[in-house]
Amino acid sequence: MRLPTRSVLPGVVAVAVLMAGSTACTIRTSGASSDGRAAAPARTGTGSAELTDGSGVKVALVPGGAHPYFQPWKAAGAAAQQQYGLGDVTFDETSEWDQQKQDDLLSTLAARGYNAFGVFGVSPTDINTTFADLRAQGFAVASLASCPAGDTDEADFCLSTDVKAAAYKAAKAAIDAMGGRGTLVHLTGNNVDANTQMRIKGVNEAVKESGGKVKLLQTITDVDKDLQTAQKAVSDLLAAKGDQIQAIVTTAYNPAVAAADAVKRSGSHAKVVAIDDDAKILGAIRDGSVAATVVQNPVGQAEVGTWALALLQTKQCTMRHPGQIVDSGSFVVTKTNVGTYDTAREAKTQDLKKQFASTVLACK
Repeated sequence: MRLPTRSVLPGVVAVAVLMAGSTACTIRTSGASSDGRAAAPARTGTGSAELTDGSGVKVALVPGGAHPYFQPWKAAGAAAQQQYGLGDVTFDETSEWDQQKQDDLLSTLAARGYNAFGVFGVSPTDINTTFADLRAQGFAVASLASCPAGDTDEADFCLSTDVKAAAYKAAKAAIDAMGGRGTLVHLTGNNVDANTQMRIKGVNEAVKESGGKVKLLQTITDVDKDLQTAQKAVSDLLAAKGDQIQAIVTTAYNPAVAAADAVKRSGSHAKVVAIDDDAKILGAIRDGSVAATVVQNPVGQAEVGTWALALLQTKQCTMRHPGQIVDSGSFVVTKTNVGTYDTAREAKTQDLKKQFASTVLACK
């Protein structure tokens, strides 16, 4: 799940990033480590992962730009500061999706004394340079809600959603909602984003498993730039092909909200499966106009990421496999669990801490 695109052209990064939507996160294979970094020296790692003294750790949580997905990081970071006795935790973002502006912000935060960074990089092709620079200065670095492009992660670890798995879950929920047969449409983010391509693969895999009972009528990309773009795309879709569609699966934030609104207004019988837990989406699940949504775990990313960064920055722990990727989780929400799904997400967050303590970190 990530927001920015994997475009290598700096001039288009700011525009392309927003088109990829709130489905933040990217991941290659859960639990894998990057090929470009050597594993930590052999050690038992049987020490405690209970932070002994985090008062000297100042953590900065830095998204690539403004987006609703990241808002839970604020409260989660503040709670982590209190829980673990950290020197400070701040949430800061640039006004534009621009890698150079994000780099400048990170430099400013370092100059202000922040020494551990949880970053959602704007440019997945360039962010490794930023990560390597921060680590060279002695800072602990996490790639949160996104991983760099390619097979190397210069951050200490990446804690992110497995986007292919999340899209697969969403498509399976849509297929179930339409009774296992019929015509499906997929609405998603920026076509050149590798994460969009992973989402497309996840949806296609679910469709293939239907054995021909489900037809993917159309995959519509580049409709997550803003809500207005998504609304027009959904309106045009329903006007042109509404009578052919039994279900719509959305794997980006703005088309999810737009599809929920449009189907409800139009009286369409198409089943909608959305992404994330926007209040409109949850309300639509309760009233039956949306069949399901797949939510991610931004709170867990910020909470566990901040805790692990503190353990690394204090040198109490090291990474067993530098650059390791960990799936932060995704969860299907329907009318039956719309009031209780957060319990499962909280449980996943606690499991993530256990996973870090037992297999990701080696502690003294």
